[in-house]
Amino acid sequence: MPKVLIVNQPFNNHTGGGITLSNLFAGWDKDKIAVICYHYLLGNADTAICDTYYQLGFREHKFIFPFNILKRKHSSGLISIGRKEPGEVNKHKPGYRGKVIQKYFNPVLKYLGFYNSISRIELSDEFREWVDKFDPDIIYAQAPARESLVLVSLIQSYCQKPLIFHMMDDWIIADKGPLKNIERKKNEKEFKRIMDKANILMSVSDGMAEAYKTRYGKEFITFHNPIDVNFWKPYQKSSYKLNDPPTILYAGRVGLGIDSSLELIAKAVQQVNETLKLSLKFILQTKDKPSWASGYKYIEHRSFVAYEELPKVFSEADILVLPYDFSEQALRFIRYSMPTKATEYMITGTPIILFAPKETAIVDDAERYGWATVITENNVTSLVESITYLVKNEEARRKVGKHAIKFATENHGSENVRTRFRAALFSLVNQDK
Repeated sequence: MPKVLIVNQPFNNHTGGGITLSNLFAGWDKDKIAVICYHYLLGNADTAICDTYYQLGFREHKFIFPFNILKRKHSSGLISIGRKEPGEVNKHKPGYRGKVIQKYFNPVLKYLGFYNSISRIELSDEFREWVDKFDPDIIYAQAPARESLVLVSLIQSYCQKPLIFHMMDDWIIADKGPLKNIERKKNEKEFKRIMDKANILMSVSDGMAEAYKTRYGKEFITFHNPIDVNFWKPYQKSSYKLNDPPTILYAGRVGLGIDSSLELIAKAVQQVNETLKLSLKFILQTKDKPSWASGYKYIEHRSFVAYEELPKVFSEADILVLPYDFSEQALRFIRYSMPTKATEYMITGTPIILFAPKETAIVDDAERYGWATVITENNVTSLVESITYLVKNEEARRKVGKHAIKFATENHGSENVRTRFRAALFSLVNQDK
């Protein structure tokens, strides 16, 4: 196997990028894989696939005065990642100072367009020495921000090794702040630099690949989160009789791009209960309970569970919901995204309701392949009608659930996807030789 240096994304089972990375690289030789990323990404890092982590710290990420005083000084170099037992949920939380910086300081700087101007990225002598010793054959990178793109560019220029760049969200188009047009131009400049350097460009959805072909004239191949069918199979839904009481489950993050639609679903559940005289529960499995949730009688909040418990939790629900907001700001953020849990929802066999704008890549995928009940009208009436239909129709629940299992197994099974992914990596090594 070739040696791979992964930039900007640790392995974990708590984030979309980390889960996708873990499923793509599962089975890779541990001594032939290493990760380099910023300290704030390492709180949930896992060692099951990789235990060589280089933390970017004060030697590589340097802040100008007076931000060098305000910002905590993080160490640079190889770090030890604590091993987690199966089923353990990482509860890493920032301290008070970190929370203030994350909640107030950084957002203000980003909104004003100054965040990327208060620091610079450079490759330290320590990093160069370490990467020379590791001597990667390939660089694989993701990037959630412009500074991450700069880092990828610096590392590729220094190593002069083939680069694979994998785009997970279309964040390039800055959509807020007084300097958003300037920020967008800067983002696109760095992004184009990376696209020109990359030997292979990967997208997270076919919609993104098509859009980027039009926007940038570049070919992207799609790699979404593959699923280990054997991991999910023991709990796949076999009975489609309703629970008592019936349950609708949403599991994931709340906030930008999701919150408004979640509350609309809560209103729809309330109406369905009143009309059908049911006690249908809307379960929110989220980090925090949304402030609006207390106003609805049938909402039940649950904390996140360990990844190993998800097959059971997802399969036990009667309906799973995958919502996205319909605002222009939300649409710009999620238009080409393909959430990690989409394939995880599919493989459980629990019927899915996708509630999202028609212009999104995920709606196109669901309508094209029929793995969910799709609602693209932003109103309670449409939600009530779809929820009512699924609640009252066992055969409809079975049909969409079984089809989703078949589609996920054939198109997103990790064995097939991983074979294609490895072929892409090995082709670069053969070209290099």
